[in-house]
Amino acid sequence: MRTIIIEDEEFAARRLENMIREYDSTIEIVAKLQSVKESVAWLKSNLHPDLIFLDIQLEDDLSFAIFDQVEVKSQIIFTTAFDEYAIKAFKLKSIDYLLKPIGQTDLNQAIAKYKNWNSEKNVIIDSNELRALISQKQPQFRERFSVSVGEKLKSINVEDIAYFFSTSGITFMVMNANKQYSIDLSLDMLKEQLNPREFFRINRQYLVKLKAIANVHVYPKSRLKLELNPLQQDEIFISQDKVPEFKRWMDGE
Repeated sequence: MRTIIIEDEEFAARRLENMIREYDSTIEIVAKLQSVKESVAWLKSNLHPDLIFLDIQLEDDLSFAIFDQVEVKSQIIFTTAFDEYAIKAFKLKSIDYLLKPIGQTDLNQAIAKYKNWNSEKNVIIDSNELRALISQKQPQFRERFSVSVGEKLKSINVEDIAYFFSTSGITFMVMNANKQYSIDLSLDMLKEQLNPREFFRINRQYLVKLKAIANVHVYPKSRLKLELNPLQQDEIFISQDKVPEFKRWMDGE
């Protein structure tokens, strides 16, 4: 059986890959893709796999946009952090759904369901219906900030921000390109305005983006130290009371 994983969070994709191999080491994972654009390009130039594990929310759009640009010939198992309101729709429009954080038992059952699937009962995915359902329920999060640069205002897209930190009562945003700007918002305010799937308040000084975490170092007594990209000179530890929640966040919960 050939499959691909479409998931924009590298940690979640790697974990799902390991779980699939745990279930059946003969399953061939031919690609791991992170965006609608990348997925469309791959599907247009490669033999479609038997099965696709498809995250709902990708870095550049809802994954339903893939179906607008290419006729997908594979069966779909959705992976999603959205809760019960969408489950019935996923169930009707795909083989199965996996609610994050994905458990090994649920994954095993979904793959077994695919293997027993009667091709005559294949459903056609109504991407417009699912997109509408998700869009109605999605909370709206901040997409950009304006910052003062000299005597000018500069617009900053959230996707270009790596993390925020606070020192001496001033909040700074650090860009992926290793530039930083001061911003007139507290970390508490930023936490409420940013997507909690992407950003996590690890301690009193730092609010970090998942993609900015280069490494997590484990210390005695369950202490965790983060290595961020761009690199910070300070040692950055996660508050001990936040460690369990941080692990669940890293796990896609």
